[in-house]
Amino acid sequence: QVQLVESGGDSVQPGGSLTLSCAFSTSSRHTVQFYTIAWSRQAPEKEREAISCISSGGGTDYADSVKGRFTISRDTAESTVYLRIDNLKPEDTAVYYCGAVWNPGSPVCSILRPYYDWGQGTLVTVSS
Repeated sequence: QVQLVESGGDSVQPGGSLTLSCAFSTSSRHTVQFYTIAWSRQAPEKEREAISCISSGGGTDYADSVKGRFTISRDTAESTVYLRIDNLKPEDTAVYYCGAVWNPGSPVCSILRPYYDWGQGTLVTVSS
């Protein structure tokens, strides 16, 4: 069983930056590097949008809507995946979630595949 806990959400002004964290834990001996981790977000009254993933092998994928402003990274020692957001825009306002899928040794990931064990989310609000 995988547990994921998101944090780092805040209320920020347009143009600012924010780094979200996804803390990974599991009752098994397998660490985060055996999993592909993905981020998605859900804005008010909108459907959930897949935005980024990082594969067990370190490959990344981004939605076109966030390319160039979002950066996903992983700290294996800390069992944490990060999502840095630069040049925040009001349309980035959403609850951000991370999910996981068992996928050891994969060099690539796709934001379009199913992910599981989603956390509770962390709220990002962008307004002036």
